[in-house]
Amino acid sequence: MTASVSGNGRHQEGVHPVSGGPVVQLPTAFGDFVAQAWTDLATGVEHLAVSSPNPPRDGKAPLVRLHSECLTGDVFGSYRCDCGEQLAYALELIHEHGGTLLYLRGQEGRGIGLANKIKAYALQEAGFDTVEANEQLGLPVDARCYKAAAQVLAEMGLHEVRLLSNNPDKQNRLASAGVTVVEMVPTEVPSREQNIRYLQTKKDRMEHRLQLDNRVAALPVTAPDTFSHEQD
Repeated sequence: MTASVSGNGRHQEGVHPVSGGPVVQLPTAFGDFVAQAWTDLATGVEHLAVSSPNPPRDGKAPLVRLHSECLTGDVFGSYRCDCGEQLAYALELIHEHGGTLLYLRGQEGRGIGLANKIKAYALQEAGFDTVEANEQLGLPVDARCYKAAAQVLAEMGLHEVRLLSNNPDKQNRLASAGVTVVEMVPTEVPSREQNIRYLQTKKDRMEHRLQLDNRVAALPVTAPDTFSHEQD
């Protein structure tokens, strides 16, 4: 692939060219945001940037969340994963402290698609963990690509970010694409009986920085007043 040009005119090799649409107001249950749709011109997949209209506090780098689409968790509130609760938690933090959430479509089930994710769920119900289930289907454990996300951030002028994530792989992928992660801000939410094995597998086999020492969630997740977590 030929080099593309980022928003500040810098060329980067190996990234997906993207095209952004108009910026519009997006009032939500989490507060008022602005939204902009982006199209990955290499794949045709459309993504959405949801940003706080306010600058980051104290001149800090903006918070950024790369949130992979999860229909079951984000829309139906499934407790089999922590995706929907992480989405809500990230939006609360971004609204309060400034930054952007990139909602990355086409990344269902860590990139294997909705139908395959449901097949993997069936295998999990038969006793396999989330990694083993993908392997049984002959699929990658994590098939996601963040090149388009990195290019969207570049086009938005977000070259240094505080990444809202428990996954060090996202930090490494962004760094290789030219985005500097100055801090990892944990997004761990209370575990549940229905997802504790899933989370333990992510910690043990996928190196996610999770404590898993919190009790099963009983109340909706709310954002803290300050970042008192240990960096992940």
